[in-house]
Amino acid sequence: MKTKRHSKILELISEKDIATQEDLLIYLRDCGFDVTQATVSRDIKELRLVKTMVSDGKYRYTPASSDNNADVSTKYAVFNQSAKSVDYANNMIVIKCYNGMANAACAVLDAMNHEGVVGTLAGDDTIFVLMRDERMAVALVENIRKLMG
Repeated sequence: MKTKRHSKILELISEKDIATQEDLLIYLRDCGFDVTQATVSRDIKELRLVKTMVSDGKYRYTPASSDNNADVSTKYAVFNQSAKSVDYANNMIVIKCYNGMANAACAVLDAMNHEGVVGTLAGDDTIFVLMRDERMAVALVENIRKLMG
């Protein structure tokens, strides 16, 4: 069932401009999948979907692999426009984002492949990053602040 649902999600995002988890949830239910918001959120993470800007300036879900052809400034624009603040304590970083944008920003952050990142966890408006040590946390926070302008 999960494989069929994932295939349907990829089909839906290739055919429609789906910008929110709620929109995806509705489309999936219309296609006969009995899913919850938590399931849709996990599917988005497992499929490594990211929000990318389309020509009209709006965002939509796309597979991370299709984002590889995007120009770097566009790729990081999602992060830049999603993140509000960043801070750290010891080897832990917290990035505050606008509501609903943490998953997309986290996918971009993961794609940056920063040295020392043990793992990331995204909620609705917050990203938690566990770093190997405090020195690496400080370096990543500095890089993120540069990205945020």
